[in-house]
Amino acid sequence: MTATDAQVRLMMKERSKGKTQEQAAAKANIRSRKTMQKYERLDKLPSEIKEPREYRTRPDPFEADWAEVEKKLEDAPELEAKTLFDWLCEREGRPYQEGQLRTLQRRISNWRVLHQSQELSLEQIHHPGEVLQTDGTYMNELKITLQQEPFEHLLIHSVLPYSNWEWGRVVQSESLLAIRLGLQSALIKLGHLPKAHQTDNTTAATHNLGIDGREKSPQERGFNEEYLQLLAHYGLEARSIHLARPNENGDIESSNGGLKRAVEQHLLMRGSRDFESLAVYEAFLFGIMEKRNAGRQQKLAEELAVMKPLAVAPWPQMRELNVRVGNNGILRVGANGYTVPSGLKGKHVDVRVYEWQIEVWYANQCVESLPRLTGANHYRINYRHVIDSLLRKPGGFRNYRYREDLFPQEVFHQAWESLDAHLPPRKADLIYLRILKQAALGLETDVAQALTLLLATKTTWDDNTVAELVQPEGLRAIPDLTPQAVNLFLYDQLLETEACHVSA
Repeated sequence: MTATDAQVRLMMKERSKGKTQEQAAAKANIRSRKTMQKYERLDKLPSEIKEPREYRTRPDPFEADWAEVEKKLEDAPELEAKTLFDWLCEREGRPYQEGQLRTLQRRISNWRVLHQSQELSLEQIHHPGEVLQTDGTYMNELKITLQQEPFEHLLIHSVLPYSNWEWGRVVQSESLLAIRLGLQSALIKLGHLPKAHQTDNTTAATHNLGIDGREKSPQERGFNEEYLQLLAHYGLEARSIHLARPNENGDIESSNGGLKRAVEQHLLMRGSRDFESLAVYEAFLFGIMEKRNAGRQQKLAEELAVMKPLAVAPWPQMRELNVRVGNNGILRVGANGYTVPSGLKGKHVDVRVYEWQIEVWYANQCVESLPRLTGANHYRINYRHVIDSLLRKPGGFRNYRYREDLFPQEVFHQAWESLDAHLPPRKADLIYLRILKQAALGLETDVAQALTLLLATKTTWDDNTVAELVQPEGLRAIPDLTPQAVNLFLYDQLLETEACHVSA
C-alpha cells in the first residue's frame, strides 16, 4: 500500500512517542503494518524513493507518422492537432479512430512546450508619479439600464500603476472628447500631475504616419495634434504602447477587469441594475472607486510627493466648430447630420460638441441642444424642423430620404399605412402631414392616443377627426376674464396695522 509524505511523517511522529507500529499506522489512517515497516526500514519519505517513469504504458499509435507530423509543425507551428489528425485519417493505410484525437493533441501539446519558444510577460518596476495610464473599457456586460432602457456605454478608466489609484468617467465612445473628459476628471480628482500620460493606439490619440513621417516600422503611429495640445496644456509627456502589444498596458487592463468585477458585486448587493439617470449611475461608480482607492493611500502619498500640483485651469470639455447649415436644413457635424430650425437654412452657426450632446449657437443664443451621434453616416431628423416645408411641398414626403424619421412612434406609421391603403397617395400624404403638424404644435402623446383610438374603431377618419379628439392646448380659445375693481382702502388698513406694531 502506498502512503503520502504527510502520513509517513505522522507515523514517524507517533513512533517517536513510543507507540507500536499498529498504533502509529492507525493514527495515520494506514491499514497495513507492513507499510509502516517499509518506510521505517528505508527511513525515507515516499517522494524520496519514487523514481520517474521513463517508459510508455501502451504503444504510441502515431509513432509511424510522427516524423511527418513533426515536420509539418516545424514548417507551420500554428497548425492545430485536429487539422493534422484529419490529414492523417485521409491517408491510405492509416486506420486511425476518432477517439485517438485526444492522444495526438496531448503529444502535440508536449512538443510545443519542448520545441517552441513563447513570448514572456516581463514584469516592470513602476516608479511613483511616473505615468497615468488611460484606457476605454466597454461596460455593456453589466447590463445597466437608465429608466428601464438599455444603456450601452464605456468607461474611460485612468490608473496610476505604482499605487493602483484609479478614476473613471462614463462615455459613449472612445473619442478624443471622451479621453479629454476622462483624463481631466482624473487629474482634477488627483490634484497633481504625473510625468506622462499613456494610452493604447486608439485613433482618438494617434494616427497612421505617412512615408515621410516614419522613423521606424511601417506600422508606426504618431500622436494627433489636438491630443498633443491637451497634454501640452498640462505639461504631460505623451506615451503609447507598441502595436499588437497589449501587455504593455497590462496594469490598466488588469484594473479594468478588477473594477468591473467590483461593480458587478455592488450591483448584486444593490438588487437592481436600473438607474434614474446618468448622473445617478456615475455617482454609484464614483462611490465604488472611492472605496477601492481608500486602501491605496499609503502608496498614493508616495506618488503625490513627487508629482507637481495641478495649477492650470481645465481645458474646455468641448470642441467648437463653425458650420454652415445646408439647404435641406441639415447641419453636418463630423460624419453625422442633424436637423435644426428651418430659419437657420444657409446660415453659419457655432456648434459646441460635448461627449453626450451638441449645442447649436446663433447670434450668441443657444437655439438647439441635441444628443450627440456616434459612428458615421447617422442622422437625427426632427419632424418639427421639416414639417412646414413638407406641408408646402407634400409631394416630397413619399420619397423623402429620411421619411422613416417622420414617424415618431409606431402608431404614426400605422396611421399613415391605414390612410395610404384607402386614399389616393397625395391625399393620404397630405392628411398625415397635417396630423404630424398637430403633434408639432401640441403634445405628441395626445395625438398618438387619438390615433390609437381611431385605428381601433376601423371607421373613416382624417386630420379633422384627430383635431377634435386632441384639441391642443395652444388652439383652445382664451376665456374672457371679468375685470375686478381694486379696493385701496384695504391696503391703507394694512399699512396702519403695520405702523401700530412698529410704534409699540
